[in-house]
Amino acid sequence: MSRFFTDQLSHKTSIFGLRFWAVLGICLGATIVIIIFFISLYFTFKRKNPFHKTTTPPQKPKITDEIPPTRPDPTPPLTDKPENPSTEPGPSPGSGSLTAVKTHGAEDDNSLNGYEKIQIEIGKGHRISYPERGGGGSSYGSGSGDQLAIVSVQPEVSHLGWGHWYTLRELEVATNGFSDENVIGEGGYGIVYSGVLADNTMVAVKNLLNNRGQAEKEFKVEVEAIGRVRHKNLVRLLGYCAEGAQRILVYEYVNNGNLEQWLHGDVGPISPLTWEIRMNIILGTAKGLTYLHEGLEPKVVHRDIKSSNILLNRQWHPKVSDFGLAKLLGSEKSYVTTRVMGTFGYVAPEYASTGMLNERSDVYSFGILIMEIISGRNPVDYSRPPEEVNLVDWLKTMVTNRNAEGVLDPKLPEQPSSRALKRALLVALRCVDPSAQKRPKMGHVIHMLEADDFPFRDEHRGNREIERGRLMEKRYIESGDSSGYESSRANGTCN
Repeated sequence: MSRFFTDQLSHKTSIFGLRFWAVLGICLGATIVIIIFFISLYFTFKRKNPFHKTTTPPQKPKITDEIPPTRPDPTPPLTDKPENPSTEPGPSPGSGSLTAVKTHGAEDDNSLNGYEKIQIEIGKGHRISYPERGGGGSSYGSGSGDQLAIVSVQPEVSHLGWGHWYTLRELEVATNGFSDENVIGEGGYGIVYSGVLADNTMVAVKNLLNNRGQAEKEFKVEVEAIGRVRHKNLVRLLGYCAEGAQRILVYEYVNNGNLEQWLHGDVGPISPLTWEIRMNIILGTAKGLTYLHEGLEPKVVHRDIKSSNILLNRQWHPKVSDFGLAKLLGSEKSYVTTRVMGTFGYVAPEYASTGMLNERSDVYSFGILIMEIISGRNPVDYSRPPEEVNLVDWLKTMVTNRNAEGVLDPKLPEQPSSRALKRALLVALRCVDPSAQKRPKMGHVIHMLEADDFPFRDEHRGNREIERGRLMEKRYIESGDSSGYESSRANGTCN
């Protein structure tokens, strides 16, 4: 049998005279090549044709034990309150996590890309980062359809050691849904509400209005300027809220209104602000400004010192507030050039004309504030005769004409001594010197207000010395130059 198969395989065929085993090998190899060709053709066709792709149904993500369970919100839901009570048309520490929730309303289709990271520098080596919703729209708007939005779930307490992160819901509950009955102040940049937190702490809640991004600017400035500041004469920033387009600042509550209300409001024929209280307000405000100018690095220039920004507690202790226009000034800089901002009547002349800002601009505003406290008059009052419209010019004229007592607020319960009055007036006049370099620093102002021998050195002087002092005082007031005053103070000749 073996020989038979050998003979058959070795037999020559009619195909080119090839033996039979050679023909079988050729056919087998051709078959393998054809099979490989059809297999490769199949896979090539499948890759190019998308309709042949197999789709797998979406699967729900598995919730593993690695995700910590979220605590239920202890805040009771608001009833009969709109979802967005803010009048706005519409910083988180980096330890917060992101979670997806369902919201109603018109949102950007690209909700994830609608966020950008905002960083706020707090002093040296501290930074706050929080997500900001792009486009300025609020995630609390009303509308049709459900949409998946990303919101930031913030830690209950900031890890920076000074600020508390408040949720919008907390502040809604604290302010009774930002109701009109809780409004205690209103300005161009926001509305201030009184509120009571869950632990019965009274707070002032400032809801910043997003006028062309001004809310974002003021939010950053206030957190930068006073985020870590602790001084008895500066209003303390307790925390903040940044959800969606909302920018809200939470301050300690100062329970006795502001200085403007007590100076110019309807307090009756006799003001409760005695001379001693007024001097304490001046001195406390000076100490707060001294801390901003000389106790911080970088120093803080408030840029909006005025009576409405001086809050008072029940003991009449002053607290400087509203740092929305403040500027930070490093020790290596003598001034910063910026857009002129402030309140008409309080702005220093060199800042108004050149935009060059430094701490001496605050000193000028403080001098105007002293005059306002002493006289009970507004810095600019168009209801008065032309020669009395400008408080500085009128007061200089009164002092030059030796009528210092005539500048006193008629509502004062009792008049101060001539010595105390002239001391306060000369400090005010030095602060409003037209030359910024001749104005005293706030630390020097405190010394002048507290020194018992300022501006007098000797009560028992001859008439010739008294007349010489009066002449120097008059020359200083008329020219607006403090050199005459310095000379008279050095020689003890002011009376």
